[in-house]
Amino acid sequence: MSKDLVNKILITLGFIFLYRLLAYVPVPGVNIDVVKEFFDSNANNALGLVNMFSGNAVERLSIISLGIMPYITASIIMELLAATFPALGKKKKERDGMQKYMQIIRYTTIVITLIQSIGVSIGLNSLTGQNGQAAISIDMNTFIAVSAISMLTGTMLLMWIGEQITQRGIGNGISLIIFAGIVSAIPSAIGGTIDLVNNGQMHFLTVIGILLVIFATVGAIIYVELGERRVPVSYSRKVIMQNQNKRVMNYIPIKVNLSGVIPAIFASAILMFPATVLQGSENKYLVMIADYMNPSSYTFNLFMFLFVVFFAFFYASITFNAKDISENLKRQGGFIPGVRPGASTAEFLNTVAGRLTFWGAIYMGLISTIPWLIVKAMGVPFYFGGVSVLIVVQVAIDTMRKIEAQQYSNKYQTLSAVGL
Repeated sequence: MSKDLVNKILITLGFIFLYRLLAYVPVPGVNIDVVKEFFDSNANNALGLVNMFSGNAVERLSIISLGIMPYITASIIMELLAATFPALGKKKKERDGMQKYMQIIRYTTIVITLIQSIGVSIGLNSLTGQNGQAAISIDMNTFIAVSAISMLTGTMLLMWIGEQITQRGIGNGISLIIFAGIVSAIPSAIGGTIDLVNNGQMHFLTVIGILLVIFATVGAIIYVELGERRVPVSYSRKVIMQNQNKRVMNYIPIKVNLSGVIPAIFASAILMFPATVLQGSENKYLVMIADYMNPSSYTFNLFMFLFVVFFAFFYASITFNAKDISENLKRQGGFIPGVRPGASTAEFLNTVAGRLTFWGAIYMGLISTIPWLIVKAMGVPFYFGGVSVLIVVQVAIDTMRKIEAQQYSNKYQTLSAVGL
């Protein structure tokens, strides 16, 4: 392993460690015991899901309680706008335009963070512990200001950490932050499950059943994620003779799941946004909406399935550009056997990618919901969904691929340096 790769891995681990430290920095003026007591009693609803994605930062009401979700929500809004308005999409592809595009995302993140932090502060005002202790120990107006500033600072720090990991480390920074948050909650989940078995609230065979569901889910994810369609590419004899010493592309790899982990993250961000705003409301209509959006409800999982499928198609259409691939192939003198170069090649690739994306979207939707249905049928007293497993496994696979690619890149550089 090269020194450059080791440095990147250490930088990534250092920033993840910093992220975990921030999870223990509370917002000033909060009675943490009352908040933790409240989250322990609401572990099965939307707040439990929010707490899991934040790595238990919400139950401590730390400055990063909102997690990276405001940034993801802002990114979703901008991606939809870029797909709707061609001028914005074109600007996104330019270097200067991309900087302005990212700046707009940051400003949008600030607005979303402020809205969510104010919603959380108002919800905490009506929160009391079993002994009648108030969750807020300072003046309400002062707390709203302090909470908004603290959570905004935490979210900005998370954005910065994510960007630093992407630029200087290994893997996608935002995905690794969510990955670290979910993984950090695993020990407490295991401890809670053991307590349920010891107390007689859960049978030992149920635990074995849950483990089998997890292993089956992980196996299905790995199997599909490694699957791809290889479209063969041919070259004329003249092109082959001219490029004897160069590496030419013999096939075009098209993954079954072109969109990666993004659809699951986007869907979770959208479904968790109303949870942070509506939770704690006393309005009967808002309470009814919050109940419908409970992660343990069929409504929530139906929306999860639909959003995952939608974003799988949406994100695949952005990441896979058949026109650019066909033009590059034509420029290199290559062609797909039986297909004319140019527009016909782009149309053929779009057809292949569309079919693969359809099955990839169905797979992601099922993985996000089926484990919950199975576990619910077992009568398990806590929420378990496939989204967390999907994110953890996919991010782990993507990160390992990038480490492997970096190792191969270093080997080729070494060989070229010695004239081989």
